[in-house]
Amino acid sequence: MSDAPKVIHPRNGHGARTARSWRREVAELAALFLAVGLAHLLATLLGHEDPGPVVLIGLGVALILGAAIHKRLGRRPARKAPALPVAKGAGGPMTLWRIRMRVVERPGRLATVAGAFGRLGCNILALHIAPTGSSAITPAGCDALDEFVIEAPRELALPTLAAALTEAGGHDVVIVPAQVKDLTDPGVQALVLAQRVAADPDRLPEAMAELLRVSQVEWRRPGDTVDEGAELNTTMVMSVNPDRALLIRRPGLPFTPTEAARAAALTAAARQARYLGSP
Repeated sequence: MSDAPKVIHPRNGHGARTARSWRREVAELAALFLAVGLAHLLATLLGHEDPGPVVLIGLGVALILGAAIHKRLGRRPARKAPALPVAKGAGGPMTLWRIRMRVVERPGRLATVAGAFGRLGCNILALHIAPTGSSAITPAGCDALDEFVIEAPRELALPTLAAALTEAGGHDVVIVPAQVKDLTDPGVQALVLAQRVAADPDRLPEAMAELLRVSQVEWRRPGDTVDEGAELNTTMVMSVNPDRALLIRRPGLPFTPTEAARAAALTAAARQARYLGSP
């Protein structure tokens, strides 16, 4: 016999309700026949005498019996479908995390990383992969920058998560809190934001902050100083026109070449709309 699980279709529930309805109707019809039969029997036993009171009493008894049978059938609880098995720990409080790390592009390496998430009870909600560039060539192969958005059990410690990912082949693991909006497809989001700044160039800083998931976007003039002590690749300057530029900061999560290209394209959309900003 096959071990494949049986699929219960919704229409089976409708069939059960139909069967119960037919049973009630049969019981009511039986009660009616019983009442008529009792009336006829009583009239026959009494001969030609006036059977009125006796017939009425017999009908009353029959109706009471029929109502009792109907009520009993109506109270019978419906059979509940067996509950589906739930994995241990499922349904508990979860936390969203955004994880970025370098992974050597080898067959099966991504599956190993996914297995590490699974063993810790984490669920991968989004994944974006980008090559890190020619400078990232290693003896083991070309590195790729993998970015995950996951939900993890709230009690899972971040050092435990980072250690598991490192053991699975991740390098330079960075874990920061995530939001639901991080699940938006970056390509679709970039297109929507480009249309927004093309219609209203004054919204470029707002759109840039949304595109790069940052909170620090400031106007700068050419020649203004930039924080030189910032972590590598956590600061970008986007020239909008000869007199204005945008300073974008994201401490703790360096910008990738792909994000820099998207920021440049968004700036170009505002520039083509003859953007005129003010500090």
